[in-house]
Amino acid sequence: MASIKEIRTHIKSVEQTLKITNAMYLISSSNLRRARRQLNNVEPYFRKIEVTISDILHHSPEISHPFFDKRPEISPAARKVGYIVVSGDKGLAGAYNHNILKLAEEKLAKHPNASLFVVGQMGRSYFQEHHIPIDGEFLYTAQNPTIARARDIAENMMDQFLAGSLDDVYILFTRLVSSFDLEPTVHKLLPLDPDVFPEYEANRDTYNREVAYVPSVKAVMDRLVPSYVNGDLLGALVESYCSEQNARMTAMKSSSDAAGDMLKDLGLSYNRARQAAITQEITEVVGGAQAAR
Repeated sequence: MASIKEIRTHIKSVEQTLKITNAMYLISSSNLRRARRQLNNVEPYFRKIEVTISDILHHSPEISHPFFDKRPEISPAARKVGYIVVSGDKGLAGAYNHNILKLAEEKLAKHPNASLFVVGQMGRSYFQEHHIPIDGEFLYTAQNPTIARARDIAENMMDQFLAGSLDDVYILFTRLVSSFDLEPTVHKLLPLDPDVFPEYEANRDTYNREVAYVPSVKAVMDRLVPSYVNGDLLGALVESYCSEQNARMTAMKSSSDAAGDMLKDLGLSYNRARQAAITQEITEVVGGAQAAR
C-alpha cells in the first residue's frame, strides 16, 4: 500500500490536472459560442448572395462564367486537383485531427499528384513528418477564423483556378452534425455547380418576374460569385473550428470525469492508509504500556 505522503502528493497532482481540464473546457465552450455567433452574424449576407445568384441563373440560364466552367475537355486523369485540408492548431481534441488527416490521405491516394494546401499547424506537422509535399507558402492558422482570412484563401484558390493551375478545388473539413457526431466532409469549392443553388432548382417553374441587373448580368456575377466563394470557405472554416472546440470540450469533460473518479478512489485509499497508521500507532502504544507493567 502506498504511504500517506505518496497518496497526498498524487491527490494534489490530480487536482491540478482537474483544474487545467476544467479551464480548457470553459475556454473551448467560449470559443465555440463566439465562432457560432460570428457565423450567424454574416450568414444572412452570404445567403442573400446565394439567392441572387440563383435568381440570375434562373432568368439567364445561357450566361457563362469562368467559375462555373467545369472544363469537360480535360480528362479525369489530366485534371489538376487541389485539396484544402482544415486541421487544428492544437491537440487534446480527441480524434478530430486524426479523422480529417485520414480522409486527406484517402483522397491523396486517389490523386497522388494533387496540390495540398493545409490550414492548421497539426496538419502541416503531420504531412511534413510523413514527407508529403504541401504548399509551403500557404500558412494559415485554424484559430479564430475571420472573413479576411477566408477572403485571402479564396482569392488564392480563385487565382490558381483562373490561371489553369487547378481544375478542381476541394475543401476537407469537419462538419459539426451534433455534439456527439463530427463528420469529416469533402466539399467542392470550384468550379461551382448551378445545381447546388437550391433556390435555382426550387423556383425554376414558378419564378416568373422580370429582373434587370445594372450595369449587366455579367458585371453583377463578377462581383457576386467571388463573394459567394468567400462565404462558402468561411462557413467551412468556422464549422471546422466549432468541431474542434466541441471535440476538445468532449475530451476535457471525459478527462475531468476520470479525474473526479480518481480523486474518489484516492480519497478512499488515503482514509484507509490514515486509518491503518492510526491503528498501528494505537497498537504500539498499547503494546508499550503492557510491556511496561
